[in-house]
Amino acid sequence: MLISFAVRNHRSIEARQVLSLEATSDSHLAESRVLEVGPLRLLRSIALYGPNASGKSNVLGALRRMKWLVLASPPSAQVNDPIPVEPFRLTTASEEAPSEFQVEFWLEGHRYRYGFEADSQAVRTEWLMRRGKGKEAVLFLREGQDIKVGQPHFSEGRERRRFVLPNVLFLPLCARLNGEVSGKVVGWFQRLRFLSGLNDVAMLYDTAKRLLDTAHNAVLGSFARHADPTIRSMTSEEFDPVKAGLRLPSDMSETDRQRVLGQIAMHDTEIKTRHPVFGADGAEAGTVEFDLKKDASEGTKKFVALSGPLHMAIEEDAVLVVDEFEARLHPLLTQAVLEWFHGPHNPSRAQLVLATHDVLLMEPERIRRDQVWFCEKDERGATHLYSLAEFDPQDVRSTTKFGRQYLLGLFGAVPQLAMMRGEPVRNEPTPHA
Repeated sequence: MLISFAVRNHRSIEARQVLSLEATSDSHLAESRVLEVGPLRLLRSIALYGPNASGKSNVLGALRRMKWLVLASPPSAQVNDPIPVEPFRLTTASEEAPSEFQVEFWLEGHRYRYGFEADSQAVRTEWLMRRGKGKEAVLFLREGQDIKVGQPHFSEGRERRRFVLPNVLFLPLCARLNGEVSGKVVGWFQRLRFLSGLNDVAMLYDTAKRLLDTAHNAVLGSFARHADPTIRSMTSEEFDPVKAGLRLPSDMSETDRQRVLGQIAMHDTEIKTRHPVFGADGAEAGTVEFDLKKDASEGTKKFVALSGPLHMAIEEDAVLVVDEFEARLHPLLTQAVLEWFHGPHNPSRAQLVLATHDVLLMEPERIRRDQVWFCEKDERGATHLYSLAEFDPQDVRSTTKFGRQYLLGLFGAVPQLAMMRGEPVRNEPTPHA
């Protein structure tokens, strides 16, 4: 489970910002929003709010970039290959400084802390720490090409130090060479999933694959009826290149062949929905099949598409990160997603991290104060993160109508429309330490 994510000097983020999923002592809302793991109380979900261009996508994108750097760190890298970091560009000092990424997560009874600092030329620092019942132990600590390995906790790294290049991360190198601990940590990154609410293609493909399984089909069909109660069932077919009349060059490598087939299958995904047909007397007279892509509304299509990845995250105890969560969804459907995720049928340790503008979710009966995060830029164009739980509880009680106060500008992180009209901006309470 994700405990926290920290990032510095990435796109619109200049100073170090931390997004935390540790629950506070706020007990107003049902504890179904909180999971206890070891000594920790972690939130099942958090929602990130803020005006357009405030940096919400950059915060979530930074976590995605970290995952990519870990999983795509190439075994065949050359010493001059650049590292694809994107520093904050609005100060000269940041352009020359390294970017920092760090995650804390709970895995198999231990609290791990992994991170690194890198610029385009080299990994400057990298660290992996682990805490069980005692104090935090150093698994490895890297300063440039000097790597100190903790014994006996990370003996797998001792012989692997000599293989690392300046522009390659040490952790995935150890995992590729069959390191046990490093393999588990890299495996955690593999269960970190990302979606864009503006792109249904990949989501529909994941949902279509899960519909092929009878047990999954029943669950997803039930979920789809939140969007369209007339849906009786859903089906999909596995992509068949022969049936589709697809012919690929005979000299194409197997790797390229699988990549091309996967891309075609993703875009040619078909999901069929079956609906009742009624006669003149009002009695059911049969059923008719619809093509989800052609016949369903954009909202229904998005809701069905989201169901597959959401169910997969629940089944695999994954962290699902969704940008533009509410795009094309009715507010009652976004609420249905959260209720389904938090419901009693979800016994997993899956977590949901959302970027959204849906203020109707920001109600005390639906969400805790520590689940609400805000994102806004300062006058220098730098993104800042803060939580609703940081505000004085005398000003923001656990029963407060958060959404109304947010739209009034009391928490910041809203478009400065008053400034555009030449009106004074209302004073905002500031988070307390």
